[in-house]
Amino acid sequence: MRRNGDGFTLIELLIVVVIVGILAAIAIPKFTRVKEKGFTATLKSDLRNLATAQESYFTDNNTYGTSAQLNAAYRFAPSSGVTLVVADISATGWSATASHTGLIDFTACGVFVGTATPPNAATTVGGEVACW
Repeated sequence: MRRNGDGFTLIELLIVVVIVGILAAIAIPKFTRVKEKGFTATLKSDLRNLATAQESYFTDNNTYGTSAQLNAAYRFAPSSGVTLVVADISATGWSATASHTGLIDFTACGVFVGTATPPNAATTVGGEVACW
């Protein structure tokens, strides 16, 4: 019986499937880390934008504002998937925590200004965004 040279053998196909599986096992975790870096950058950006909006609100009202007040005055709103909680608001400071629905490796990022209580022990310098 003469063998036709067209097509692939089962062994050749299995080798290709194994190679594709190995490449996928390497690429998927790297892609996940890149997505998480993007989510982290979004959190930090939202907190910096919040700080800018807070300082603008303070200039106009001599006190810091809630999320609703900032949204009404400056149309400030967090990015999609970001939960932003502004706390410890007074005429002398504020603190905020931001989290993203897509993050797995860490909980959140935060910032505080003035006499407000830092949202986490990782946040040690006023006005500087820190993640934990």
